[in-house]
Amino acid sequence: MGAISITGKSRGATSLKLTAGKITKTVPITVLSRNLLSYGPAEGNGLTATVNTDGSLHVTGAASRQWAGLVWTFPCPVQGTVILRSPTFIAGLSTSVKFLDAEGHQLDGQVTSGGNAVAIPAGTVSLRFEILSSEATPTAKDGDLRVQLESGDTAHEWMRPDNTSLRGGV
Repeated sequence: MGAISITGKSRGATSLKLTAGKITKTVPITVLSRNLLSYGPAEGNGLTATVNTDGSLHVTGAASRQWAGLVWTFPCPVQGTVILRSPTFIAGLSTSVKFLDAEGHQLDGQVTSGGNAVAIPAGTVSLRFEILSSEATPTAKDGDLRVQLESGDTAHEWMRPDNTSLRGGV
């Protein structure tokens, strides 16, 4: 018996019709985004994020201090290796994803945009996506971010995440 591999071309729901002799079976299929991030509107530490119609983030304001900003925490959807890519960026802001255990404590390692692929540590149950000011004296920001976390070690073209309604904060 052989295996069939199917790759979805775009996000959404569809079905797969399989026929073997006189037997036909229709299987519902949901194609998910390769972007594993979850985020949405957020406000804190002087920054505000809203979600644009294309699913990217619009960030405005000036962070209250260096390494302060916005965070979103969500269940870890995969195990293995991940890579973070940001094809658009805002100067003075850094993006990263940290790995959290069941108690919400940070585990070793993080993945940063523009960095190498990183293995998700054993015991990771949640991820924390952060947008932080990297400036010693933060300046006002007003721009759009497209950030993508995906499985594997190869970054692909940016895709809207499936969840853009997760409330974030500090």
